[in-house]
Amino acid sequence: MADKNKIYTRAGDTGKTGLLSGERIAKDDIRIECNGAIDEATSTIGSLRAQLPPDHKWQQNLHRIQVELMNIMSHIAVTESGRDKMNAPLPVNEASFLENWMDEIEAGLGSASEHFLVPGGTEIAALCHVIRTQVRRAERRLVSLHRQDSVDPSILQMINRLSDLFFKLSRQELQDSGTDEERWKVFKSRDR
Repeated sequence: MADKNKIYTRAGDTGKTGLLSGERIAKDDIRIECNGAIDEATSTIGSLRAQLPPDHKWQQNLHRIQVELMNIMSHIAVTESGRDKMNAPLPVNEASFLENWMDEIEAGLGSASEHFLVPGGTEIAALCHVIRTQVRRAERRLVSLHRQDSVDPSILQMINRLSDLFFKLSRQELQDSGTDEERWKVFKSRDR
């Protein structure tokens, strides 16, 4: 009998893993790629939260996003035929929630940046850019999955808004810390 306290099962030693719906699939399946990318972003959001004071104005919303991303991962870990058994909520209102938060941030930032920004400035701002790029990777993987097996539109909408949110958060952090944004300038190529 297996010890339920052990994290290892040896079931994945052949390169397969189990979905919540019961199927065994390859560990490099697009569904696993999606969840891996979302998991990376969720974990990095946790790192961001750990670097912020417990009472920071972002804490509650970032935690909400982490919970929603974990709900999304549970939906991705079920094939279309098993979705009727899911009890994790879909992020049906999350795109609007993220849009409202971005609108609040933008109101405090003044004019929108029409330039590409070089990531950095502060550790928090740089970490927001890392999350932004992780979310973009997750979105690319979700679109690939969506071509094979439908992904709920609310999931695609939330993930699409998230990369924009973390761009806005990086700008807010720079403003709050008094750090200048470094705008990327397009240089003309030199003749060689």
